[in-house]
Amino acid sequence: MKNAAGVILGYLSMVVVVMVSFTGLYQVLGADGAFAAGSYDISTTWAVSSLVLSLVAALVGGFVCARIAGTRAAVTTLAALVLVLGLLLSIPSFTAGDPLMAARAGDVGNWEAMQNAIQPAWIAVLTPILGAIGVMMGGRTSPQPDEILPL
Repeated sequence: MKNAAGVILGYLSMVVVVMVSFTGLYQVLGADGAFAAGSYDISTTWAVSSLVLSLVAALVGGFVCARIAGTRAAVTTLAALVLVLGLLLSIPSFTAGDPLMAARAGDVGNWEAMQNAIQPAWIAVLTPILGAIGVMMGGRTSPQPDEILPL
């Protein structure tokens, strides 16, 4: 039961960190900083920032999972879940976007930005890989060295 709770709460903590940090980042950058001019293609600033924030979220998720479950198996399960779900969710980034949706007029709200953002396929693939690595690293930093094996 502790393993399942660790995985679930670790994943939920990642979701919360991503939602809060990405919302904050969008508030700081605005539409013109988050996207290339006149489009929904993400900017380099957004791409780099999102990778860093995703890694931070994964570290937090791994830490929470390890702290609750106390086992390497739970942390590995969470890392596998992040990798598999992330790679499955990256599949749409390999299809061409709708050219009509590529045009962006002025400022857009956070919700519209999330729904229409177009990221390069390599970022969509790299994010879950970094996520899985971050979960493993975060699980390793838990203050329970006797219960969790080092990498």
